[in-house]
Amino acid sequence: MMKIETVDHVGIRVADLDRAMAFYELFGFKQTHEAGDDPVAVIKNDANIELNLVFNAIDDNGGDNILMDIDIKYPGYTHVAFRVESIAASIRMLNENGIEITQGPVKFGRNGHVSVFLRDPDRNVIELRGREEDLSDLGGVADYSNEN
Repeated sequence: MMKIETVDHVGIRVADLDRAMAFYELFGFKQTHEAGDDPVAVIKNDANIELNLVFNAIDDNGGDNILMDIDIKYPGYTHVAFRVESIAASIRMLNENGIEITQGPVKFGRNGHVSVFLRDPDRNVIELRGREEDLSDLGGVADYSNEN
């Protein structure tokens, strides 16, 4: 059996690098370099989380994410989840920057954790997950933690 130590990076296909960078910079990511002959921008945040923005997508999907938004479900990665220091502060930042929360805040799975889901400009799904906080001033939390 192979021993995997950690996640090294996540690759996210995007259509427009400048547009994607403007979005991911809101989450503290900065471009460190572009990969040689490949259309890949390597970005990292202060926690040293690395994303590879693969900027060769064809933007003819009518605004849909082919893995998430169409009725036929194809195999593939559906989202990346980032742990955040404060879910309340994260929701406020999203609201201040006009970034739509597509689901949440919601509790499911492990007790004491709350998630919100959003989309990047290319409709890739991002989950922000943090410890449960008082979110009454932000509309409260839907609780699906006891559903099967």
